[in-house]
Amino acid sequence: MGMPTSIGKQAIVIGAGMGGLSAAAALAEHFEQVAVLERDPLEPVVAPRVGIPQGRHAHALLGGGQQALADLFLGFEADLARGGAVPYRVGLDARFDRPGFDPFPQRDLGWIGYTMSRPLIELTVRQRVEQLANVVVRPGCRAMRLVAAAAGPAVTGVQLENEAGGSETLASDLVVDASGRGAPTIALLESLGRALPEETSIEVDFGYSTGLFEIPDDAPAEWKLLIVFPRAPESTRAALLFPLEGGRWIVSLAGRHRDKPPGDWEGFLSFARELRTPTVHQAIKNAKRIGDVARFGFSASTRRHFERGDKLPRGLLPVADSVCRFNPVYGQGMAVAAQEGRLLREILRAASKEPDPLAGLADRFFRQVEPLIDTPWMMAAMPDLIYPETRGKRPPDFEASLKFAGALLRLAAQDAAVHKLTTEVQHLLKPRSAYGDPELQRRVRELMA
Repeated sequence: MGMPTSIGKQAIVIGAGMGGLSAAAALAEHFEQVAVLERDPLEPVVAPRVGIPQGRHAHALLGGGQQALADLFLGFEADLARGGAVPYRVGLDARFDRPGFDPFPQRDLGWIGYTMSRPLIELTVRQRVEQLANVVVRPGCRAMRLVAAAAGPAVTGVQLENEAGGSETLASDLVVDASGRGAPTIALLESLGRALPEETSIEVDFGYSTGLFEIPDDAPAEWKLLIVFPRAPESTRAALLFPLEGGRWIVSLAGRHRDKPPGDWEGFLSFARELRTPTVHQAIKNAKRIGDVARFGFSASTRRHFERGDKLPRGLLPVADSVCRFNPVYGQGMAVAAQEGRLLREILRAASKEPDPLAGLADRFFRQVEPLIDTPWMMAAMPDLIYPETRGKRPPDFEASLKFAGALLRLAAQDAAVHKLTTEVQHLLKPRSAYGDPELQRRVRELMA
């Protein structure tokens, strides 16, 4: 990395989740010190933590997130593999039971993905951040409020409750709010009498149940991971099965509204048996169960439009879930958080050559993060809004977009190059605008006719 091109003395990151850790890696290049404040205790082992209620459920690291983390931390994929993450060939080692395609054609799409538990990926990233000489991660520290100077106004620090239960104030040149819900940012704006950012919300009313199994000796050889898609809108039932470190399968069952999966083993297996295809139930019915079933509910995807409202006070930058919380079923949150960290690094590198590098930093970030968020947001919104009970504004071309998506899927089943492209977009390696290619549009429209 070399010596940082210093933009300031100290940056503070609130939250040691994927967003906070990715941001800390970017900040370490440009600040003499970076302090990461995390209210949870942090163990040097793979273990779920209180602040990640969905941490016991299946988490996919999409290709775009894997690439961003490999850009931020050289050799990151080798770290994952050393930790026991399971490599798989994207497109080939995955069975997707989609309505009309049971299964969707399996093809090698040209890159290796990894499956692992959420705690393993977070520990792997945190250990890399802790190796940075000018970063300190402080567990058991709760950020109480942002300190702002009246002139400007500008955020000048964070008042926190420290590990010992005492109060202290840390001075900062920049605070990155990766707290999850963005409460410190919202509280500051309210205290200053500022307008809060506009929000777009999609009320999905979603429920997960997750169980762990030992991978049986007679596990199917033709796939490593398995996803059963629902026949929407008639049914909301879906399932994900991934291998984890330690020779285990994680199985997350999902449903919406009145049809959420139960939290006991008998109900879990019964729900799995009633999925649209028998693939998941056949795989797990005789497998050895580990522990209890975990449940998690998610009410709404929420996007805050900081790019539209008043300018934020200088020295403050909300990121990751503080800006946009995605429906977790699509596995986008970790990838977007990592991509935002990489984007912040690019912006800081460019800004470090300017006379006042922190001037307009948030504006620049929000302008560039908007298109980055657009692709995953729209890709989740479309299938979520298919269900009549989902509350949220449907785009004016909603029906036409659904027809286009259906025809694109049929074309991808026939054509390996289109299959690769659609998977790259789903994995956030390419933007949705890639579907605007005139020849692709012509071929999809032929199938729509």
